[in-house]
Amino acid sequence: MKDAGRQRRFPTGDLARVAVFAALIAVLGLPGSLNVFGNAVPITLQTLGVMLAGAILGTWRAALAVTVLLVLVAAGLPLLSGGRGGLGVFAGPSAGYLIGWIPGAAVTGWLVERAGRSPGIVHLVVACLVGGVGVVYLFGVPVQALVTGVPLGATLWAAAVFLPGDLIKAVVASVVARGTQRAYPDAVPAVHHERLRTGGGR
Repeated sequence: MKDAGRQRRFPTGDLARVAVFAALIAVLGLPGSLNVFGNAVPITLQTLGVMLAGAILGTWRAALAVTVLLVLVAAGLPLLSGGRGGLGVFAGPSAGYLIGWIPGAAVTGWLVERAGRSPGIVHLVVACLVGGVGVVYLFGVPVQALVTGVPLGATLWAAAVFLPGDLIKAVVASVVARGTQRAYPDAVPAVHHERLRTGGGR
């Protein structure tokens, strides 16, 4: 009975989706990164993958996908933008942002789940901005200030350079997520949860 409960809770399909999104976030790092105005933290496309994971996978699967990626990075695989990897990245200025990806993806997913079976674009954009931007900054900015020795206010001001790009990424993630959910209803987190509760998940 316990084994059956575990299978319902962790179906093979969910594990595959987690792996796919961990790989997607890694692939979005291939174009590299861009440092602007001397900021110690680079601009990358990988936060787009974090938003997509939250919008499509929901709370726990999105958090797990990001966790899998970061564990592989910590193990030394060069999966971050610019081919970065290893424990050293978690001691640098970007460390807080990386750790913030986990709760950021989870909060994005949680907000999308609250939208029910048919989340609209506006709800998706808000979820991506709150989780994929707000929560990530909440972790990232203080850690960046601590590591670099720059005052918190100045670090927050410097981080504002990311906002236009993050807004674009939130809109793109929302449009992609909505299109995917229309074509594949199980990509709506609330629908997926309903199927799991009724024994229809795979």
